[in-house]
Amino acid sequence: MENKVKLRSEIEDRFKWRVEDIFPSNEAFEEELAKLKEEAPVLLTHKNKIQEKAGLLAYLKDFEVYTRRLEKLYVYASMKSHEDTANNVQQVILSKVAQYAAEYSAMVSWFVPELLSLDDAIIEGYLADEELALYRFYIASIVKEKPHVLSKEKEELLATLSDSLNAPDDIFSIFTNADMTFQDVVDEAGEAHPMTEGSYSMYIQSKDRVLRKNAFLELFGTYGKFKNTLGQTLSSNMKTFNLKAKIRNYAGPIEASLSPNNIPVAVYDNSLETISEGVKSLHRYVDIKKKLLKLDEIHMYDLYVPIIDVPEEKIEFEDGVELALKGLAPLGEEYLEIFQAGIRDGWIDIYENKGKRSGAYSSGTYDTAPYILLNYHKDLRDVSTLVHEMGHSIHSYYSRKYQPYVYGDYTLFVAEVASTTNEKLLINYQIEAEKDPVKKLYLVNQELEQIRTTVFRQLMFAEFEKITHETIQAGTPMTGDDFNALWLDLNRKYFGEGIVLDEEIAIEWARIPHFYSDFYVYQYATGYAAASAFAEAILAEGKSAVDKYLGFLKSGGSNYPVETLKIAGVDMTSKAPLEATLRRFDHLLDLLEEYIG
Repeated sequence: MENKVKLRSEIEDRFKWRVEDIFPSNEAFEEELAKLKEEAPVLLTHKNKIQEKAGLLAYLKDFEVYTRRLEKLYVYASMKSHEDTANNVQQVILSKVAQYAAEYSAMVSWFVPELLSLDDAIIEGYLADEELALYRFYIASIVKEKPHVLSKEKEELLATLSDSLNAPDDIFSIFTNADMTFQDVVDEAGEAHPMTEGSYSMYIQSKDRVLRKNAFLELFGTYGKFKNTLGQTLSSNMKTFNLKAKIRNYAGPIEASLSPNNIPVAVYDNSLETISEGVKSLHRYVDIKKKLLKLDEIHMYDLYVPIIDVPEEKIEFEDGVELALKGLAPLGEEYLEIFQAGIRDGWIDIYENKGKRSGAYSSGTYDTAPYILLNYHKDLRDVSTLVHEMGHSIHSYYSRKYQPYVYGDYTLFVAEVASTTNEKLLINYQIEAEKDPVKKLYLVNQELEQIRTTVFRQLMFAEFEKITHETIQAGTPMTGDDFNALWLDLNRKYFGEGIVLDEEIAIEWARIPHFYSDFYVYQYATGYAAASAFAEAILAEGKSAVDKYLGFLKSGGSNYPVETLKIAGVDMTSKAPLEATLRRFDHLLDLLEEYIG
């Protein structure tokens, strides 16, 4: 009965997160929520008073007090609900605080418009005032977007239209998740398998080539039938984003997406230029994969199949921690001590239990531990997940320890850097330490696939977004056929002439939900590139690079993300970080070729 999923009550307390450190009981939670509801409306009394310094300071201090209290309530309710999603008591508690959070958000929504309505002279005075020094960057980061904020009436109109403007995303989601269905697909033995978006990701990695080909043809053949509808949906989404960028006085859609975090458009353009210069490495990978899979010709449906299988060894959690500590040793004693303290002090909810939320995440607030939810199944990838989530949590730990509350969090642009740096250090250690050539090859291919899917693939997506948005911005409409033609061209560019470019792949753009979160995907690649640059420097330079890296972790949100990284030695406006990733990719290809002989 080893595989039976335990009830939560059957799991030892030492393997659970210590959520009782936030609130000892639901009763204590309810008491605090009632008090907050009673006391927080004081925030409304600051309206129309922030044109005076005393009024602004009073609001900012009260806002911090009540927001911190709300965050603790929300994190407690959320974590408790994830322990057992079938526990209705905890679901009700979460819905209570979620409902109040919406009310709270509405209660403080007056602040930014009112701050932006102040005369420039008042704002300049605030930015120069020593008594407001703590809030200088916070205020500056809000007011720098002033040229792109509309009048109160226009902002209200846009807000009113938000549901309608989000319609393309809603239509895409409903259509692809609820209405689109697939036929069963057969394997080489003639056995039928149910086909869904979820099962496709399994079939495309299958050693059974007939199954993966049939899954590929069924998935993209079905999408292809709706090319015109899905083309119109995506085109409408892009037109909406372009319209909002124009209304808000941005030079273009990419600037509209990057400007709020002060990320230069050059970061986006440099990424595309650098990857274009490095695509020959991906062509080389395709050629090597073809040889290792012993194929006469390699097709698009062969890209995801593992080139080697190794027996899955079970790694107990304590052994996984030991492996993680060895991999992260280059980060120094202090980092390892924090890692071990997190295990010891109840940061982590380790094992699966009946009803527990799936997956993994890092959570917590400024006033709690940086908690981690895991579902540890003793696989090697679970160790990678552990170091990934610990990367997030130790980033949060350092940010909250060294920054005041107002800068205690960090932006999405850098959110994956610390987690991925940990993963890079771990797999580098595993590859270097592994003596068995077959296991070593397995690890090498794992990292190659990470780079292929997180860097090359996401930047191909980013290039597609740039071309399509700029075409629409120039007034040229785009149809499903136009998207198809462009997608085929990009696949030819990225994968080279050595692969059979199956025409069905032309419709792949139609199943990418991230295209409805405009200019989001490039951040996967930039985060990975920054992590590659950090890992390379840490391994080559030791303490001096580690000190810079820890400085990055400690800086939280006290500066714009590109500046934060630059101070730590990683300049995302240059090509260097992505070039470090491509160097690593080439080194791993060399190891593969050595194996082939």
